[in-house]
Amino acid sequence: MAQHATPVREARLGRAFGPEPTAVSGVVLLLPAGDETSSRRPSPWLAAASSRSLGRRLARAGRDDGLVAHVVHYRFRGWNGAEAHLAHDASWAADEVVRRYGDVPVCLAGVDMGGRAALHAGGHEAVNSVLAIAPWLPEDDVAAPPEPVKQLAGRRVLIVHGTNDERTDPELSFRLAARAKKSNRDVCRFEVHSDRHALQQHRDEVLCLAEDFVMGALFGHAFSRPVEDALAAPPPLGLRMPLASGFGRSLRRRQER
Repeated sequence: MAQHATPVREARLGRAFGPEPTAVSGVVLLLPAGDETSSRRPSPWLAAASSRSLGRRLARAGRDDGLVAHVVHYRFRGWNGAEAHLAHDASWAADEVVRRYGDVPVCLAGVDMGGRAALHAGGHEAVNSVLAIAPWLPEDDVAAPPEPVKQLAGRRVLIVHGTNDERTDPELSFRLAARAKKSNRDVCRFEVHSDRHALQQHRDEVLCLAEDFVMGALFGHAFSRPVEDALAAPPPLGLRMPLASGFGRSLRRRQER
């Protein structure tokens, strides 16, 4: 009796948010949350839903500059230890960007476990920036090597974390940022005081901060003063930068003058 081979799972890119520009000049790859261990296939609907507000915001802001934003649909829901499936899928997605669009800068923007994937895959030659929102990072373990940071050299890196996050430890993202900052001055980290993992309380401010960072990193737009200050400040100041309430509103008022 013939044996049927198990189909090989493949990662893929979701449809671009909004109308795709005629000439693509930069790409954001949105890396959704995942689980520490799972061999299940992620739900495409949930992945898109968790990244929709950020994807739409960035696509709208960068349309005139030729920005395209895609969600990365993973092969597996889990990171799965040394397999690091989500990080490999993020690297595959950067390769796919090069195949589709040519030599354009890429920003990896990840949430939760997707933030860890973005940080790991940040060394891809097409990637010039990494945005990690409430990244899931493993606890320090003397029996395991620390999370890598050398691959982030030459990239701009922004980490955003709520101080009351009970799912992903904000202290772990601070420690990683401090290690990365030693060899890369273009690392900063913002703390969203009193906010939890989903960052719902200050959602508008977080989205505006993400837009500010991505537009500056991909297209050379001037960073807002808080981002400039955070990148320039020595540790720990630039790694514990408070995200001010009303951040987005204050930037819009400045732009309208």
